[in-house]
Amino acid sequence: MTLNLLNCSHKQEAFMLLAIDIGNTNIVFGVSAAGDWKKIWRIQTDAHKTADEYEVIFRSLFSSGKICRNEIDQIILSSVVPALNREFQDMLPRLTGNDVQLIQPELFERLPIQVMNPYEIGADLVANALAAYNKYRSWCMVIDFGTALTFTTISAEAAIRGVAIAPGLRTAIQALAGNTAQLPDVPPVLPPSVLGTNTVHAIQAGIVIGYTGLVDRIISQTEAAVGQQLTVIATGGLASTFAHELTRIDHIEPNLTLDGLRLIGAYL
Repeated sequence: MTLNLLNCSHKQEAFMLLAIDIGNTNIVFGVSAAGDWKKIWRIQTDAHKTADEYEVIFRSLFSSGKICRNEIDQIILSSVVPALNREFQDMLPRLTGNDVQLIQPELFERLPIQVMNPYEIGADLVANALAAYNKYRSWCMVIDFGTALTFTTISAEAAIRGVAIAPGLRTAIQALAGNTAQLPDVPPVLPPSVLGTNTVHAIQAGIVIGYTGLVDRIISQTEAAVGQQLTVIATGGLASTFAHELTRIDHIEPNLTLDGLRLIGAYL
């Protein structure tokens, strides 16, 4: 059957949602129906791209993924890149015929989770917290391995208790390479040993292995501060490759932010 992106030959019976998370490094977006993700994509964030350029990308990915855009019923957008908000708010209605619901602090009071300092916390962290609490219903911490390394702690009473932020692994490596004359940009993977025998392994030993200690320390200090043992959930671009090396990670949820956006959509 030939897929007609303008007018599909049938209408999907299940409610279909498009959730988009615009991060500093990647844009992650997925189409959900009947509680399942039909497709999830990850593309590089480029704040200089126009609405027209992003529309070409979305059309191509929808087509290859056999997603008919006139079947989308709701669009939820989370963004930490303000320069792209208007581009996506212009592009998505043209593409799907639906308005975009941009997650903003004014909407947080509708959610079944208490958000401290709503004008200072990112919508992606709120989405992470809501998804984690909805799934585990206990004291928990979400560690998001993205451009920034964030630690969001949620209480058993569904309240965000606090956040810790550090540079992400790639950010730290790029800062080191960008501010030194002879140190290269290296992939953020674990080296064979903490005893680096070449420049690449030396940087990986210092940053990647060093970050395992940072993560463990933040978890233990947080548990001491709240007097509770935490269920620790890892998400973000490097979660699946890095979290396996950490003894305190209980669950790896690569789609946690999109899961949270889907839940937020149900309350809007």
